Amino acid sequence: MGKTNLSIKGRDFYINDKPVYDEINGHLSSKGLLMNARFIQGIFDDQTDRKRYNRFNKIFDVDKNTDDLIKALPMWYQYGLRAITVGIQGGMPVFTIDIKIIDNNPFGPDGMSFDEAYAKRLDKLIKAADEIGMVVIVNILYWAQALSFKNDEAIISALKIASSFLKKGNYTNVIIDIANEYNIDMWNSLKIIKDPKSMKKLIELVKKESGGMLVGCSGGGGLIDQEVIDASDVVLIHGNGLTRGEYYDFVLKVQKIAPDKPILCNEDSPCISRLDIAQLTHTSWGHYDNFTKQEPPCDWGITKGQDFFFARRMARGLGIDLEELPIEDQFYLQGLEPYTKWQDKRWIRLAAEYPEKVNYVDFYRNNELVYRSYDEPFFMFRETTWIQKPWNVKKDDKVWRAEVVLYDGTMVIKSVIF
Repeated sequence: MGKTNLSIKGRDFYINDKPVYDEINGHLSSKGLLMNARFIQGIFDDQTDRKRYNRFNKIFDVDKNTDDLIKALPMWYQYGLRAITVGIQGGMPVFTIDIKIIDNNPFGPDGMSFDEAYAKRLDKLIKAADEIGMVVIVNILYWAQALSFKNDEAIISALKIASSFLKKGNYTNVIIDIANEYNIDMWNSLKIIKDPKSMKKLIELVKKESGGMLVGCSGGGGLIDQEVIDASDVVLIHGNGLTRGEYYDFVLKVQKIAPDKPILCNEDSPCISRLDIAQLTHTSWGHYDNFTKQEPPCDWGITKGQDFFFARRMARGLGIDLEELPIEDQFYLQGLEPYTKWQDKRWIRLAAEYPEKVNYVDFYRNNELVYRSYDEPFFMFRETTWIQKPWNVKKDDKVWRAEVVLYDGTMVIKSVIF
């Protein structure tokens, strides 16, 4: 048995027979939740070309990537993070490398083996999380890598191999997420995943092959199917692309369908106002920093801006005492740091600890207005809640300024000078 023994009772998660967060003298509504973050690239590799990830002032090394995540876990734990999602086949570097040219499939085309190096990294990560009281949500399949399987039999073989590996590890701190967003269009050519009736059978298979571990399968933002909910131990949902109100309505819909099961969002966006909805509805929520945490080599620490404000909002919601920041420190102009440029592109955003207080944000370059953002997470050139278009760097980029206008009329200015 591990040190972190996860179980469920009704809508609640338990660790070592106590509701999660039982040790924190905080809000009763938090007891039994499992706040988490998407660290999907925790064991990432790209057998096509590792050298192209030598960027952001780092040299990419597959083992160091995992080791750095392990080193960061205790810091996250102090703020209340109790689970991370890690993908065996990783995820998409949203802004940079085309996912279709990445080879991150440790199962091979026939699904009959599990690359030993991947297995060692995953084992090391799960055991490290276990030591400090954290859960690992292991996502097995990602659409872009699953397309390389030869046929349905190869997919089934890969699921059996992964389940067998987890069973042999005797892990007690794992939730299995069979396929990332099984019901999005990217899975259209793989009906064995996309069809909810078929997915129900796969969930039952993985439960059997893993020896009874907790199993579910995440759907796309705002998407869910009755068959998958019925088969799942944990109802895994995503909130990508939803407004705050839409996310709330979605959670209520899922609760009606699954009134007696834990509901865990393990991917949404940097929209940290969702934490209030999690508390209100007694559901778990997962933060998704798609730049620092999904662009290898990842920075696994609590970085300035989105990560820091998420950590603080999470901690305060759980009842962990933190001093209030001065208002000027509750905002951060992000994406202009020295090593966040890639191929002369930057992804500029305004991070806020309390985005609900913000009316709009004006982005200025050299005193000229470039863009106004009204919606959390206040991306410049926003496309949806989790992605934005880049700024193409120019030689005369001298001064960037974000004017943050709050609903009470207060203006806060954040500037970066090159």
